[in-house]
Amino acid sequence: MIKWFQCLCFFSLCVMKVVYADTTASFSINNSIIVGAEQSELYLPLLKGKRVGLVVNQTSRLRNKQGQYVHLVDHLKANNVNVKTIFALEHGFRGDHDAGAKIANNFDAKTGVKIVSIYGKMKQPPPDVLAQLDVIIFDIQDVGVRYYTYISSMHYVMAAAADAKVEFIILDRPNPIIRLVDGPMLEPKFRSFIGVDKIPLLYGMTVGELAKMILGEHWLLTPQKLKLTVIPVANYTRNSLYVLPIKPSPNLPNQSAIYLYPQLGFFEATTVSVGRGTSFPFQVIGHDKVKLGDFSFTPKSTKGAALHPKLMNKELYGKDLRGVKHPYFDLTMFVTVYHQFKQAGVKFINRPKFLDKLAGTDKFRKALQAGKSLTTIKQGWQKDLKAFKKQRQAYLLYQ
Repeated sequence: MIKWFQCLCFFSLCVMKVVYADTTASFSINNSIIVGAEQSELYLPLLKGKRVGLVVNQTSRLRNKQGQYVHLVDHLKANNVNVKTIFALEHGFRGDHDAGAKIANNFDAKTGVKIVSIYGKMKQPPPDVLAQLDVIIFDIQDVGVRYYTYISSMHYVMAAAADAKVEFIILDRPNPIIRLVDGPMLEPKFRSFIGVDKIPLLYGMTVGELAKMILGEHWLLTPQKLKLTVIPVANYTRNSLYVLPIKPSPNLPNQSAIYLYPQLGFFEATTVSVGRGTSFPFQVIGHDKVKLGDFSFTPKSTKGAALHPKLMNKELYGKDLRGVKHPYFDLTMFVTVYHQFKQAGVKFINRPKFLDKLAGTDKFRKALQAGKSLTTIKQGWQKDLKAFKKQRQAYLLYQ
């Protein structure tokens, strides 16, 4: 048994190295990318004389003529756009709230614009606020993983806008892992705020493309039609490697964390730490009772980790995964750690229902507990992935 487990651990490291090697040749850095927000000539005419609502956060920035990053709110106000309301998603308008933290209604100190939270109990803009708007702009940097909640908020705002007959404009941004279409498909019974639409875990689309698909496939569940406009990213292809200039949320501070997030997110349903409470969240794994590696770290209750006290103030031992330079998806490490905990007799999956929501199905967890191999598990979602790739084809903007 021990010899088999040692082989599995060695295999896990080999798989990670192979994945990195394969993806290195697949991408090329594209420094000429122009995000939708930077193409003012395409959307400012659409806002003339209209009352505008914004779904924005700290990533909603654009380079001005001097090459400096300015917030979309400031850019629109400088161009005399009538910005009435800012809608705040998870992590808040400024991106400084912890995951799951309550977002309160407020006013932007700089512009005086009203801020309305659409995270928590209120997931949609209230009707009385929508009645004061003609158009909503969505300009948010996504990371391409279904359980990252920005796309869930987009779905709910689209539905509310359709019902209120408010136009919806997306200023598109690249998906940093756009080449990856992988993982299990969301099953309807596991629909939640971390998985709204019937898409795979990694859907390989920008928010603009996904919005077109949501609308085209009638996923909004409203009889009202939505007037949707997408301002595409210029000079962008599915081979482009896009490095995010601003971290999309407190616990995804850099590109390595974003690339590791699809697989390390699964550990959130376990007793294993992914580094929340350190300066390198989602770039390590560790535990105090089961030694997962020789790297040691001690999580602290800090800003961005206050609501996630897992293994705080304890010295943990695990793996330092920093330095990943290309996106990949591989659950070998998760499966390896599952068997390591099982062998040690220590509880691993402590939130099974949450794991099912992350995966979008209970088939992954049940197959793992039944002792099925990862190869067999992955074969189970290939048919759905093939059908999804065909289904989404009509909505792709970038080739």
